[in-house]
Amino acid sequence: MNRVLLCDGHNLAFRAFYGIPELSRSDGFPTNMIHGWIKSFWRLEDEFKPDEVCIFFDKGGSPRREELLPQYKSNRGPPPNGFLQQLEWIKKIISSMGYFWHEDSGFEADDLIASAVRLKAELTEEILIVSADKDLAQLVRPGVKLLVPPPTANSKLGWKILDEDGVREKFGVPPSRVLDYLCIIGDQSDNIPGLYGVGPKTAAKWLMEYGDIERLIENAGRLTPRRFCSVVYEKKAMLVLNRELIKLEDNLEFEIIPRQKVDLPKLDQILLELEMINSLKEAERRYA
Repeated sequence: MNRVLLCDGHNLAFRAFYGIPELSRSDGFPTNMIHGWIKSFWRLEDEFKPDEVCIFFDKGGSPRREELLPQYKSNRGPPPNGFLQQLEWIKKIISSMGYFWHEDSGFEADDLIASAVRLKAELTEEILIVSADKDLAQLVRPGVKLLVPPPTANSKLGWKILDEDGVREKFGVPPSRVLDYLCIIGDQSDNIPGLYGVGPKTAAKWLMEYGDIERLIENAGRLTPRRFCSVVYEKKAMLVLNRELIKLEDNLEFEIIPRQKVDLPKLDQILLELEMINSLKEAERRYA
């Protein structure tokens, strides 16, 4: 089976950063995130045997979304110390391993992944989107699944694949309704407000009954619990705005370069410079 991994770079990098205790080179340069990153991708190689690995990074935020909602993601502080420095080394490692990576100023990784799904769908039997970001569940369809990493606090649980049935089980709605579901409950991590007091179960119940945001607003007077009838009507503009914020852009154009041969001398040089001797030995074992 032809299988492609489309990976949410920043999501996985943050998980690697917080998933491994502090590690550093002899001069104090941090390497904990790099250790976690390379271990995660070797595990992905072993478990899922992908034909291609494509990794996408955020670059410069999303001016379109920030114009719609000035407080979009304003609740996020700067990256932790050592994160950006290690991220540049991770990009070097990605290239030396033959993986494709891409970033585009003004577009988020989620939008790049949505566009990559469109670009690769007809050429690929199975696409696995690798991320813990629930926004990406809206992309799941036949041939496209979400591969969710294990919780940082319990890596032994392993990776979990969500197909259409898995998304329905997790959220209570099919992938085609995930966008509307997130519009209702909001997204705290992106500072997108939801309907106050409306939880996931109520949101899923409404969507399974009425279908989408438009019909939900049309039927605001029939909703249960009754206390939310006026809330939905009064907040209809917010719900429509949320849809524009959470909807992924899948019309971006870029070339996805096929997987290249591992540049083992370059990878060895990087790992040696980072004093990651065990990883260097593992790279030799895998790719020599």
